Amino acid sequence: MSQPDKMKQGQFSNPETPGYVGFANLPNQVHRKSVKKGFEFTLMVVGESGLGKSTLINSLFLTDLYPERVIPGAAEKIERTVQIEASTVEIEERGVKLRLTVVDTPGYGDAINSQDCFSTIISYIDDQFERYLHDESGLNRRHIVDNRVHCCFYFISPLGHGLKPLDVQFMKAIHNKVNVVPVIAKADTLTLRERERLKRRILDEIDEHGIKIYHLPDAESDEDEDFKEQTRILKASIPFAVVGSNQQIEAKGKKVRGRLYPWGVVEVENPEHNDFLKLRIMLITHMQDLQEVTQDLHYENFRSERLKRGGRLSSHGYILPLSPAKGPEPEEMDKDMILQEKEAELRRMQEMIAKMQAQMQKQGDGEGEGQHV
Repeated sequence: MSQPDKMKQGQFSNPETPGYVGFANLPNQVHRKSVKKGFEFTLMVVGESGLGKSTLINSLFLTDLYPERVIPGAAEKIERTVQIEASTVEIEERGVKLRLTVVDTPGYGDAINSQDCFSTIISYIDDQFERYLHDESGLNRRHIVDNRVHCCFYFISPLGHGLKPLDVQFMKAIHNKVNVVPVIAKADTLTLRERERLKRRILDEIDEHGIKIYHLPDAESDEDEDFKEQTRILKASIPFAVVGSNQQIEAKGKKVRGRLYPWGVVEVENPEHNDFLKLRIMLITHMQDLQEVTQDLHYENFRSERLKRGGRLSSHGYILPLSPAKGPEPEEMDKDMILQEKEAELRRMQEMIAKMQAQMQKQGDGEGEGQHV
């Protein structure tokens, strides 16, 4: 047997013991396919201006998402409305691609009257569910872009004595729509004792008001002890008290990212100084779970509510609730027109297929006659 034949035979030989089929290799196939396809994740950051949201996001992902940001003055903030700014960046690390979308909400809590400042944010979250439902219900579902908000970092001021009324109202308004992760901003303004006291106060108020924040899943019994301990520490660290900085500072003979003060340096990635590293580990190690909770809980709740109320297609193709007490509306006619267009398109496709089949049959008959001659 030649060398190439031996190599070919080796590729298809059974390397394992008798009885080995090979489906244990399926996870590797899923891994290769997932890495090739890449991952999508949408993170929303909400909080009052000046709490370091942009700095923290840039620190988390080592990128500059806001190179040309203009900070408005006090006069502009008086009547300022909440805006939605979505920034998407492609991050690649060791061959794994992540399409990260960060949704910022400048103007939240800035105006004198902040009563309805979160209606824009809720509308944005619902719109992403609406768009995904529309794409999922369409004819072509191969390349659906998932822009649903998978996680919301809610920034809490370190200067108060717990949650403000606006904090409570906002988190109660969105906790059934998105995974809420409370974050204490600028934790370097607090002593260790003040930080622990504020954490306990915030958790007590969250329980008191019935706010549902994101809870990390328990570690499986077959996980190693290190992962179980890491999960326990992460759970005990909520709400995360963080410090953000993009500056490189020399401390103890090495370069670190941190903030320089007259009394010393606060290192961003030092777990003894703040919870920045814990927040990043939580986000990265539980990114898949955040997506699954969004799909299986929040999106399914939205979808079931839509189906309960009944739905019709708007002129944009979105599914909207029916108005049972009202008669036919212009949108009803839009629905009929869209259905007629789809039926006409299907008929055209069927006619084209029939013509192609007839043409192929003629070619086949012609070749058969030529052989007989």
